[in-house]
Amino acid sequence: MARFELRLPKMGESVAEATITNWLKEVGDKIEADEAVLEIATDKVDSEVPSEVSGILIEKLFGKDDLVQVGQTIAIIETEGGGATAVADSEVVQAAAVVEQSMDAVKESVAAPVEAADFSGSDKFFSPLVRNIAKEEGVSVAELESISGTGKDGRVTKSDILDYVQNKGAQPVVVAQKTASAPAASAQRTAPVSLTGGDEIVEMDRMRKLISGYMVASVQTSAHVQSFIEVDVTNIVKWREKNKVAFEKREGEKLTYTPIFMEAVAKAIKDFPGMNISVDGDFIVKKKNINLGMAAALPNGNLIVPVIKNADQLNLVGMAKAVNDLGNRAKMGKLKPDDTQGGTYTVTNVGTFGSVFGTPIINQPQVGILALGAIRKMPAVIETPEGDFIGIRQKMFLSHSYDHRVVDGALGGSFVKRVAEYLEAFDVNRDL
Repeated sequence: MARFELRLPKMGESVAEATITNWLKEVGDKIEADEAVLEIATDKVDSEVPSEVSGILIEKLFGKDDLVQVGQTIAIIETEGGGATAVADSEVVQAAAVVEQSMDAVKESVAAPVEAADFSGSDKFFSPLVRNIAKEEGVSVAELESISGTGKDGRVTKSDILDYVQNKGAQPVVVAQKTASAPAASAQRTAPVSLTGGDEIVEMDRMRKLISGYMVASVQTSAHVQSFIEVDVTNIVKWREKNKVAFEKREGEKLTYTPIFMEAVAKAIKDFPGMNISVDGDFIVKKKNINLGMAAALPNGNLIVPVIKNADQLNLVGMAKAVNDLGNRAKMGKLKPDDTQGGTYTVTNVGTFGSVFGTPIINQPQVGILALGAIRKMPAVIETPEGDFIGIRQKMFLSHSYDHRVVDGALGGSFVKRVAEYLEAFDVNRDL
């Protein structure tokens, strides 16, 4: 018999930790190779952790709601024969090393070793990572308990303890700060009481708390302004109606309006790279790749933003496949953490719900987001060499929210105008 260490796998760029939300297997259960053992959640998506081997689960090293770092062992599986190894593969080891190095780079060095603190008398839960940082930085249990945590149920996170260490001694009272780059749920509060007895009071789920934190942080961080423009998309509607059946037969994919809009946005960003940036303090980061976020609704009503990587390099067929793949996996809850990472600009289709236009909130640390309104038949003035007349056209509104700290009205307005120009110039005779 051999013992296999199931470790938290690398989950994409910038994802260093995850919370265990549910164990799918109990100690003593038989597990097949590639079978899911537990469910985890990052600050973006939920995911499953499968076993790399077949065997029996003999030990769980973490419980539900525990925070686990990439590369940490989360369970022990007993296998038959000597084929399995108790050592993680090189990718996981490297990921764990990256996490450790990033911790060391942030933390200040200590002059002398510190005796291990005794957490047995504390009623609060502190993750192993937080405990280790506290020990190395000489933070007592009493100090830890005084920190206002920004994690789930008021839990102290890595960011909280590092903020405390950095500000220690500079302020008489240290309060954990929320940032736009990593907003978190507010500390635990007492549930409200219905005065009439007829109101139903329901606590937000984990994702809704995260979304709430992100939205509030974005509004507090960026100076939001909006530009609106009306677009004639009659040619696009006609072209899609003519080609959607043949496209589905040939590609096995539905042809929606979204990939057409995404294609136009990618082209406009190449024309105006000033929209493909992010803000880091007093610095502007100019992004090399054009990665378009695509806001998608989940079955529970929450929102998630999967990312189409290198969108400017895709033709319309490739864009349609990417849009459909991400949209379908979002509906089924099958997105991977890496699917939501690295976005440089976001598009949201509020027209799906019948809205004519909207004023979307910027997805930090990006500087712009475009809302697509509903397509409607509208009377319009049509200019011809023989004179003007009134006709029926298919029209929609584009609503562009942008960060006025770094994007002025000329750039924000010119960008959305260029998107409109690409849409209105769509070739009705275009080949797929």
